[in-house]
Amino acid sequence: MIEVINKACGLDIHKLFFIATILSRSGEKLQKRLNRDEDGILALKDWVISEKCDVVACESTSDFWVPIHDSLIKHLPVIVGNARDMKAFTHKKTDKIDSEFIAQLALNKMVQPSRIFPKDHRDFRSYVRLRFTLVQKRTDLKNEAHSILAPEMFNLKDVLTDIFGRNGRIILSGISSGKTVDQIITSLSPNVRKKSEQIRELLNREISQSAAFRLQTCLNLIKHLDDEIESLEKEIFNYAYKKHKREMELLMSIPGIGELGAATLIAEIGDFKDFSSGNKLASWLGIVPNVYQSADKFYNGRITKRGSKVARWILTQIAQAAARKKNSKLKEFFNRKKKSIGHAKAIIALARKIATIIWHLIINDEMYEDETGYKKGEIQKRKIVETEIFSVDERIKIISGIFAIMKKKDLEST
Repeated sequence: MIEVINKACGLDIHKLFFIATILSRSGEKLQKRLNRDEDGILALKDWVISEKCDVVACESTSDFWVPIHDSLIKHLPVIVGNARDMKAFTHKKTDKIDSEFIAQLALNKMVQPSRIFPKDHRDFRSYVRLRFTLVQKRTDLKNEAHSILAPEMFNLKDVLTDIFGRNGRIILSGISSGKTVDQIITSLSPNVRKKSEQIRELLNREISQSAAFRLQTCLNLIKHLDDEIESLEKEIFNYAYKKHKREMELLMSIPGIGELGAATLIAEIGDFKDFSSGNKLASWLGIVPNVYQSADKFYNGRITKRGSKVARWILTQIAQAAARKKNSKLKEFFNRKKKSIGHAKAIIALARKIATIIWHLIINDEMYEDETGYKKGEIQKRKIVETEIFSVDERIKIISGIFAIMKKKDLEST
């Protein structure tokens, strides 16, 4: 970081444009509005270099800052600050005031830089986050299918553990497409066919045409999402095993962490050496409580939730899984905490403990060892598949498809 900042540029970035303000210690102020496109970013770069700015600062607004950061970072320092921290200082709200205010913060070294990952790691993280979004959409569709079956009193879950497993989908698809009971039962696996009397009794119940149509729509969308999620996972594991093979092995030695959990944590956390301790990592992930002190009294509130919500989600899932592992030190910790603070808080406490363990293992290059004698079974690793490379024509076709969807939407709204 520059010891003395004499001139700083603040950016208020929007989707289509950004406001740039250059402030100097002498009180001189320059301000421009530029389009957020290649010409606008190039004009900004030439402007801040010609004005001899010491630093450029902006808020981490969505991903709008990424092309500006990547264009400027080779020429001068770029600080991407946490928007919530920077808004704590401001009062009036216009684009010009925001831009000038960010420049003032940068000039006085009051912007705490966010961690910026390398471009290839940002791409890796974007795969993980898109998968997270698609899984949420798939869960919504599964819940919708449950709500369709409930009024029809079609209690398939009384027969099957997972109604969206292989056998469940055969039954649901058979119902919505009008197959006979015998055709559906013949397609089921031998273990499930043992319950043929229960299944036959259930399938003899007729569901309405409306329910069948809606159910088929949900199943089609779920299948399509399954295919896309599988495609994303190939890209995720391809990168994870090529670039972070050792970290994957270390993380998967911990109870409750599988391939997906390990890859997600690596994508969201990045370089573990950026943190001086496991507690610092837990704080960055937002799984530590808010602390308020008045005189000699300390008050602990809810967790801060400051970091990546995807990282917190996967850590919570990992903690849930670890809490169920028999003969595990982590399960003992969870049971001990559960008695005093309840199940939900105990899961968060376990997630924090796992975060500190993860940091220790990665920094010291050690495999997890459980004092209680717990031994983790071998995880079957995915096959590494070469990344699909899109040609220029294919990329143009993808963009054209987006424009076609936007045009159709505009026509429907008129």
